[in-house]
Amino acid sequence: MLRRMQLRDFVIVRELELDLSGGFTVLTGETGAGKSILIDALQLALGSRADAGVVREGASRSEVSAEFDITPAVQDWLQQAGFDAADQLLLRRMVDGQGKSRAWINGSAATATQLRELGELLLDIHGQHAWQSLTRPASVRGLLDGYAALDLAPLERLWTGWRTAARGLADARQAQDSLQRERERLAWQIAEVDKLAPEEDEWEQLNADHGRLSHAQALIDALQTAIAALDDDDQGALRSLTRAHAALAEQQHVAPEYAEMAEVLAASLAQAEDALHSLHASQRRTELDPDRLAVLDERMALWMGLARRYKRQPAELPALWTGWKEELARLDAAADLAALERGERQAFAAFEAEAKRIAKARAQAAPKLAKAITAAMQSLGMQGGRFAVALEPLAEPAAYGLDEVQFLVAGHAGSTPRPVGKVASGGELSRIALAIAVTTSALGGAPTLIFDEVDSGVGGAVAETVGRLMKQLGTDRQVLAVTHLPQVAACADHHLVVAKQREGAATVSHVGEVQGEQRVAEVARMLGGERLSGTTLAHAREMLGVAP
Repeated sequence: MLRRMQLRDFVIVRELELDLSGGFTVLTGETGAGKSILIDALQLALGSRADAGVVREGASRSEVSAEFDITPAVQDWLQQAGFDAADQLLLRRMVDGQGKSRAWINGSAATATQLRELGELLLDIHGQHAWQSLTRPASVRGLLDGYAALDLAPLERLWTGWRTAARGLADARQAQDSLQRERERLAWQIAEVDKLAPEEDEWEQLNADHGRLSHAQALIDALQTAIAALDDDDQGALRSLTRAHAALAEQQHVAPEYAEMAEVLAASLAQAEDALHSLHASQRRTELDPDRLAVLDERMALWMGLARRYKRQPAELPALWTGWKEELARLDAAADLAALERGERQAFAAFEAEAKRIAKARAQAAPKLAKAITAAMQSLGMQGGRFAVALEPLAEPAAYGLDEVQFLVAGHAGSTPRPVGKVASGGELSRIALAIAVTTSALGGAPTLIFDEVDSGVGGAVAETVGRLMKQLGTDRQVLAVTHLPQVAACADHHLVVAKQREGAATVSHVGEVQGEQRVAEVARMLGGERLSGTTLAHAREMLGVAP
């Protein structure tokens, strides 16, 4: 639950540290004292939009922090998001005079989106204008789906998949003529290059082979000249090297320095012999082949012609050819209307199956929700009234399913339920919204519930019922309520009073807990205004159960 709040330079609050307890806590005060400022500050700490207007006049920035107990769900979220999962959760938000904000979770920088995600796990806020959502289809549907504990994420994914398939089919049908022309163009180009069937790296090998064959006679002549120079019987280099080596070797015992020169000659002789061996081998492999040269000439001419036609380098032809074939395969798939139609039907069937499951779950939950809200209405001064949840099939499927949800109400016994916004007065709408809030809040998982003047438009015995309902909710979870009703305030376990006062030229707001006679005085003020009489004080003591 929410343990502590700290505000600094927030609207008209200079500095505030507020410790909060479990059970049912009310915040009261005069009109304009800033009772809802604490709720606004809490929402800012939980990721609501930052605005420079929250910075107190004369201050450079505003800071809000909120400390919560950590639940297992919050601990899992912190671990998955990479934040420190300590014993307590500390959220902090700072807004400067330009409206720029920074946020922290347990001391680590965070985004407003992350704060909002955490906020959904920490508390539920029911505002004073909650009744307005009863006329909005999305809000009404969300209330029923939340009551039924439905997860619409799989349905939305299937909807997206079906719509994507449907658009692909529609585009393919519309583009059949242009697709066919493009397919024919690619097929013709591919067929033309098929005659060549170029292989990767083939162009380099063709150039090398063609170069050797086109200069074969010159190569043969060079080999013969080199062989003759090395291996001539009388003047060949090998014989000359052999004689020179032998002459020096015979005299190296007389002149030892000849030994080194003899070794050089021996090495040269060995290298020359190796060279001669390689020359003979090359001579055997090199021959004139005019037929093969003609084949190479023809293939290279075709290769060059295609490269010029498609304005590419010859070496790029294999990749171009492969790309065309891949593109043709894609166009063939796009042109396969039968396959696209099968895919669209399968995607819709999957969506429809999940949508029907959702519709069935809604149909089962609707009467249960209606019964629970009807029961709550009876205790809120609408005896004989009846609440109903109507499900109407949609003309066309939507991302949220096959049906629309509408809330209906009958104000008194015997009347036919009609749409909420058309038959209920403002006060009735507030009470219906409160009945829904109490009913659905009892099912939520957030450990803290906040009611921000949801009791506007009610009074008397109904107000006492509202207080008892909130106190009952407070037995299981922390409940905070901003209220102007003394009957509600008297039911609270803890009572906080918000008051404004002048400090120099500025007006600031303070919050403090009241007990005993201070609480009696505050409830008496709520009953009869600023001038407290013995009658209002006695009434306040009676409401609070305090002995005179």
